[in-house]
Amino acid sequence: MRFSGSIRPAVDADVPAILALHNDAIVNSLSIWMDAPVEPANRRAWFNGRLAAGFPVLVAEISGVFAGYASYGPFRSGDGYRETVENSVYIESAQRGRGVGRALMLALVGAARAQGRHVMVAAIGLPNDASVALHRGVGFEEAGILREIGLKNGRRLDLMMMQLRL
Repeated sequence: MRFSGSIRPAVDADVPAILALHNDAIVNSLSIWMDAPVEPANRRAWFNGRLAAGFPVLVAEISGVFAGYASYGPFRSGDGYRETVENSVYIESAQRGRGVGRALMLALVGAARAQGRHVMVAAIGLPNDASVALHRGVGFEEAGILREIGLKNGRRLDLMMMQLRL
């Protein structure tokens, strides 16, 4: 579907909406392997840390209403990974299937290219057909599956690694 909204850099006033969507993903999905929602200070520190490090935090809006966010940050510590980033994309449930994820991903990929990054990685907790399809749709390729490395709600989870050479 064609996206009919806008993508912009997140501002401080977006942090409560980012927090709410992040916590919804913790509670209602397998995408964030945490057991409990986080406090506002957690997302504020995350947001400020991303900006201070020069990483983008992008917000999608449809008719002025928050529809989702995306960012990337370091893949792993160590100088050898400095040109590789790992993405995060979260879409409000009511806005899914409207092209929001694709628009955010394309903007994120563009930002990574502009920063001279070499590879963007996605670590997708399975099952998550929508995220896998989103990443494939913008050119990511499967790099492998780590079997049963996660645990959430008493369930052992697989992690699919995908990558895009920028």
